[in-house]
Amino acid sequence: MIEKQLVKNFWEKASCGEDLYLKGFSQVDYNNQATYRYTLEPEILDFANFQEFRGKKTLEIGVGLGADHQKLAEAGADLFGIDLTERAINHTQRRLDLLGLKSTLQIGDAENLPFEDNFFDAVYSWGVLHHSPDTSKAIHEAYRVLKPGGSAKIMIYHKNSMVGFMLWMRFGLLRFKPFISWDTLYENFLESPGTKAYTRKEASLLFKDFQILNLDTPLNHADLLNSDVGQRHRGIFLRIAKKLWPRPLIKTFFPKNGIEMLIHCMKPF
Repeated sequence: MIEKQLVKNFWEKASCGEDLYLKGFSQVDYNNQATYRYTLEPEILDFANFQEFRGKKTLEIGVGLGADHQKLAEAGADLFGIDLTERAINHTQRRLDLLGLKSTLQIGDAENLPFEDNFFDAVYSWGVLHHSPDTSKAIHEAYRVLKPGGSAKIMIYHKNSMVGFMLWMRFGLLRFKPFISWDTLYENFLESPGTKAYTRKEASLLFKDFQILNLDTPLNHADLLNSDVGQRHRGIFLRIAKKLWPRPLIKTFFPKNGIEMLIHCMKPF
């Protein structure tokens, strides 16, 4: 299992999207970053439906640059947020302060949440728990702190994705290692060390204690190469792939092979 400190060190250098979409630390800069985020990933707004969190005691696990946390605060959630990194907490606190918004923020570990059992009405986490060395424990913790009947909206990475196929082409096929496992590709070449991705069946086992209300794996900008696809992936390979990528074919024949697995679930009564 990858050391948690390696994961923390990776994200302390730059929160997700920071070096791509954040140019400074003013309110304008944060607003521009949010505009980029939701233009590239409109599925966040559809999936989260932030207004649903109004009046609910809500925990966001992994606040990152704070765009979604801002949306939750603006929606009127009774809001709490944790992140493994001081950098993310500082970004999010600064962002909320500029807008006069409130949240209880703290550095924290998704595998050991500092909250009582049955404390929250809702949990939200976008693209975070697959970075935790023990994702299963992190998901169990989300379950533990939810009240019975509480809902969770969580995005983790989907293994059978077009992003995974691109990783295989670049770091498997072109390096004459066609039989490299996709787990190894995600762990070593996607984002922070040890990043994981899951099949639908594997995700169902991870969330076995929950009642899964909906699970979807739509294509996103990274699968379609409509953007810079991450902090580690730039250069000539990406430029060539963007020109050659068969987007209409992918949309027609692989519409559910997206990198994002969107899971809406509930803690049973």
